[in-house]
Amino acid sequence: MRCTVIIRVGPKVTRLRADSLGEAIDLLEQQLTSLGAVPRLRPAKALTREYDPEAQVAARGELSGPSRLRPTVSAGADVRGDGSVQVYSGRVKREPIEPGRGETPFDALRRALGERDPETSVGSRRGERRFPPGRRL
Repeated sequence: MRCTVIIRVGPKVTRLRADSLGEAIDLLEQQLTSLGAVPRLRPAKALTREYDPEAQVAARGELSGPSRLRPTVSAGADVRGDGSVQVYSGRVKREPIEPGRGETPFDALRRALGERDPETSVGSRRGERRFPPGRRL
């Protein structure tokens, strides 16, 4: 299962490939932790609102695969302006993944994506439609 990892830091975009989901998460973690030297953001103002550094995204790492048009896995991590990392699942509608006690954000991402292995999940084969439980058309 080929996965794509996209790292965005400001206007710079880097695309990387991994052969498996585990390797892709490791690559995402390595790339984002190596950005530790990214300068911390200052509070920003937009019209009448002020955004604190923890509300701003300094860098984003996205993970998707195995297909390009309709990937069965979409997740990622945001490096906030204060240096903290927030992982999420989904692409358009991002759902935050909270780390458990003694768990790093990337361990939480591994745990969340490990529960939804795309090769064994229902509806992951080509041509099948996915519906929420209890709902059919």
